[in-house]
This record gives sequence, C-alpha cells and structure tokens, in this order.
Amino acid sequence: MTPERARELAHRVPHAGHAAVVPQHGSVKRREIRFTKLPPEQARKAAELLAGMEYLEVSSGPHPRGITISYDLIDYTYQGLEKALRNLGYHLDNSLYCKIVRAIVYFAEETQLRNLTEPARLIKQSNQVYIKAYQHHPHGDRDDTPVELREDR
Repeated sequence: MTPERARELAHRVPHAGHAAVVPQHGSVKRREIRFTKLPPEQARKAAELLAGMEYLEVSSGPHPRGITISYDLIDYTYQGLEKALRNLGYHLDNSLYCKIVRAIVYFAEETQLRNLTEPARLIKQSNQVYIKAYQHHPHGDRDDTPVELREDR
C-alpha cells in the first residue's frame, strides 16, 4: 500500500453506524493529552488552538483536564504535538501514568514510522538467506569423501 492510498483511506468519512470508541487501526491514531491543574483552562485553550490544524480532530477528553486528538501518523506524531504544546507554554501532566503512556506511544509511533519507510521484503525468498548461511557454516552434515570413493548403499 502506498502512503497516498493509506492517507486516502484514513481520511474518508466513517459510516454512521460506527461508534467513536472503536479502536483505530493502521496509521490513524486516537490519543489523549492531559494537562496539569495550573494554569487553569489549558485543555480548552489547547483544544481551540489544535482545532485549527489541518487533518487533526480535537474533542474534549474523558479526563477533565484532557483533550482527545485523532490524527494520521503520516501527518503528525504524538511526540511532535506534545513538544509543540510545551513550546507554546502549556504544562502537560507528568504523573507516572502519563509518563509511562507517553513513553510507550512515542516508541510505538517511532517504530511504525520507521517500518513505513522501509522497503517491502520479498517474503517468499527470505528463506534463501538462511539456506546460504547454513551451507557456508561448518555443521558436520558434509561428507568430504569424493563421490567415486563413496560406497553404494
């Protein structure tokens, strides 16, 4: 699948029967950003700021000091969005829970982006690498006796 096709599929309008809580697959992500108690109203101000960005959906989060964002990994990353908010003076929640979630999401998105840029492997021929390595490795399954000196069994 090409990045253009993935973007086309990711930005199509969902059917009316799909619930908003259905997990997103592929490069479409749905994440929560939580803010500290002080200064107040950070979540609302951040939601207003991010709502103006293209290909980014923002809604109030399940947590009172949080917002929910939906984006395509091809357009944004969670780490990039949080870094931009920090640079603008927003204070993100630094509880142990948020730190763990943040680290997992950063790692997962970085890995997925790296995998998206890798060329596709030819799965059917991947075993040839192992066959050649095995043939060149001394393993004791070789009979060095010339063919003409071997006994017929």
